[in-house]
This record gives sequence, structure tokens and C-alpha cells, in this order.
Amino acid sequence: MLIAATIKRTMATSPRESRRVLEGIIAVNKPQWASSAGALRDLQEHFAKSDIFKPWLEAQRREMRLSYSKPKHIAGLKVKLGHGGTLDPMATGVLIVGMGKGTKCLQRFLECTKTYECVVLFGAATDSYDAVGKVVSRAPHDHVTKELVEEKLAQFRGKIMQKPSVFSALKVDGKKMYEYAREGKDIPEVPARPVEVKDMELVEWLEPGTHEYTWPKEEADDDAKEGAEALLGIRKQDASTYAKNASRNTKKRSRSPENDQVENAGEQPKRPRTDSEPAMSGALPTEEAAADDAQDTKTEKTLESTTDAPVASAEQPAETSEEVLQTEANTHTPERTEASSATATANDTTPQLSPPAARLRMTVTSGFYVRSLCHDLGIACSSLGIMSSLVRSRQGDYTLGENVIEFSDLVKGPEVWGPQVQKQLEEFMEKEGWEVEELEDDETWKEKMGERRLDGDRNRSYKGAWKGGKGGSGWKGKGGGNRYSKGMDGGRKE
Repeated sequence: MLIAATIKRTMATSPRESRRVLEGIIAVNKPQWASSAGALRDLQEHFAKSDIFKPWLEAQRREMRLSYSKPKHIAGLKVKLGHGGTLDPMATGVLIVGMGKGTKCLQRFLECTKTYECVVLFGAATDSYDAVGKVVSRAPHDHVTKELVEEKLAQFRGKIMQKPSVFSALKVDGKKMYEYAREGKDIPEVPARPVEVKDMELVEWLEPGTHEYTWPKEEADDDAKEGAEALLGIRKQDASTYAKNASRNTKKRSRSPENDQVENAGEQPKRPRTDSEPAMSGALPTEEAAADDAQDTKTEKTLESTTDAPVASAEQPAETSEEVLQTEANTHTPERTEASSATATANDTTPQLSPPAARLRMTVTSGFYVRSLCHDLGIACSSLGIMSSLVRSRQGDYTLGENVIEFSDLVKGPEVWGPQVQKQLEEFMEKEGWEVEELEDDETWKEKMGERRLDGDRNRSYKGAWKGGKGGSGWKGKGGGNRYSKGMDGGRKE
């Protein structure tokens, strides 16, 4: 009987290690299509059932009882979590998570350097700069090569000015940017932000037809395309070849006046000096500028092919051009107008090879937008580009494959992920010099709770009865007013 009682008493008493209140920073590998906030909610559900966080939860409940919190708030308490920088739902990789007072340390992870790996797919632009948006424009991509991309990457290294996505992410005076263009109003320019690219390299070149990345199938509606074209500096006549249902009129987009009074809009875009110059940084290229490199490639292929009807060159004399036209007329070759070419392209059911893509790895400072880099790189290559894949491989001292917890381990149970979480929290607390507190036993805490409540009652007795809440007006003194008299008579006058 004595042995049985001893065993029972030992089992009822929590081990010393389980009463440690752990707080700090951990890192998890966020799965694709999960939002950063959604990932935190999943962690809260798993942590609520873990013995590791029971001491922290109990310590918080005790403090809430002493402060007279509502029972429903005490019962609904969850582990306090926060993240050190939002990661796109389509992206995977390092997500820094602060727990308890570790949430106060998250700012340093917003300001630290990060390493990303992304895939840029050329030839199209979307309203979100990535592969989950709607296509707003297309551009030639046959001329985009590995050598061209490596050459253009040089202008994105070091300290640069970068503009974030101008479509859905930012608003000016509560209105989305493309809505200004859709309504025909002056378009405020998105101010560029200083960022620094510590390192950037092309780690893999993906030839057309050798990868699985594709453009989104969903096209933006005509209004959205019109707004996007005006916002990105595409004139309607320049985009008609590549965008569906584009208007073939000669109306040019309105320019933002220099005296525009939109708040926090930064400087307005300059007027172009030439027809081919974009009206703002990050503007899409015109058809002529985008097709220059592609035309060179097509010309070389034409010269190498078997001789058919001669092709008129811009450098040939007028007589030669006339002879070519006469030859075409004698062979009864129908004239291919721009409209018929576009129709033939739309009706062509021949499988098309996927456009070229490039896998990049970069180390950047805070505030850098990878999707904006993909968009700007496409423009630099006289084409367009979208972000088709994104992985954050490092943030601060946390690196994938080294000290980052796999999110898939959560479903395996606390016996799998528990030791990893505990180790990271203990290491962070030791690094910060935090003293690990231990949860007091119930008897000791009840004694202290009684003393603290007695002191609290004395303070409330001095201040007067509480008359707050519905129908009340706060603390009331003995005389019924919100004041105390020096003569302790309630302020009454005789």
C-alpha cells in the first residue's frame, strides 16, 4: 500500500522540467498555398495540446484571474504567436515565428537579410506579377536567352530603387492603382523604395519545352486590361498584337499632370522624350522595342531557310521592294495583314512550346519584392516576366535543411516536433540571456494570489466603489462626485 501511494503521488506531481515557461523564436517551413496567418493558426492548435506550452498557458491564465478577466477570455486563451515577415501563399520556405515575449523580437527579423530562390517565366504580365494572377498583356520571348538574362541581371545588383507591384498590393487614398486608370483619372506614380541586392545569380536556365511552368489561363477583362495598359505605359496600339480584345483606336492614355495633388504618391511620371521611351519606371515595352531582338533572330532564320519568294528589306532600294511585291502578286499569295495574322494565331490549335524561364537565387535586404524583380527583368529583356515559383531559403540565422522545422512534422504528433520546438526555444532564450522561469505549484500561487487580491481590494476601497459599465460613469467617491475632498466630507458645504 505504501509503495502504491508513493507511485500515485509521484505521477500526480508534474516533473520539474515540464513546469518551465518557454518563450522565444522558432522557424518553420511554410507549405505552399498556406497564408502566413493561417500557418500561425495551425501552430496554435497543435501547441494547445502540447505539454511544452502548458506552463506558459497556465501562467497567463493566473495573471488573467488576478486582473479579473472574463471567464470566457480565460477559457479561450491560446498560445501567443506572431511571424517575422509575411510569406506569399504560393511561396514556401522559412517563416519566423515568435512565441510569448518572443513576439517582441520579431522586428529584427523584418530588418535582416533574406535569401530567395525564384523562377521567372518570360512572355507575359499579370495583374499580380505572379502565376496566380490574370494575364493583362503578352510580349515576344523567342529572343530571350540565357546570355541575355545574365547580362541584364547586372543592373539589379547592389543598391537600387525598386517599385512594388502597382496592381493589387498598394492603394492611394483608399483606391487601388488600376482603378485610377480604369476611370480615366490621373494615375499617381508608385514611389520607388531603396533596397539592396547583396548577391544574385542565375542558377538554372530552362529552355522552352523543358519545364512545367506555364502562364495563367485566366485573362483579365477588358476594363482591367485597359487600366493595366495605361498604368504600365502600354499604348493601346502597341498592345493590340498581344492582348485579346484590345481596342485599335489611336487614343493615347492620359498623362498625370505635374501638379497632381494625390497624397503620398511621390513624384509624377515624366513625359517620354520619344515614342519608345516608357512613361514610368517599370512600364511595359512598346511592340517595336519588344520585337527588335526577336526580329533579328527571325531574319537570320529566314536567310538560312530554303529560298522562297524574296523578302523585302528595309535596306533594299525601292525598285527591289516593288519587284518583290510584283512577284508575290504573280504567285497569287494572299496578303497577310496584321488583323488576319492575329486571327490565324487565335485559331491555331498547334501545341505551343512553353516560354523560356530562369531560376534565380538572391540575397536581399528588407523591403525587397521578388515579384517586382521578375516583372522588371522581363522588361529589361524587351519582353515581360512573371514570378512562377518562390522559396525563402534563409532568413537571419535560420536556414532550410539546418535549423528549420518541417511543417509536415506537425501531423506526426508532439513526440516528433516537440523536441525540435523545445530545443529552438531554449537556445534562443540562452542566446538572449533570458532566465527560464518555473511555474509555481498551486498552493504557493494561491497564497500569493490571496495577498495580491487583498492589496487590490485595499486600493479599490481607497478609490471608492466602481460604478462603471453599462449605465455607470466610473469610480464614485463617497460624496457621489468624481473627486475627493481634503476634509473627508465629500466636498459638502455648510
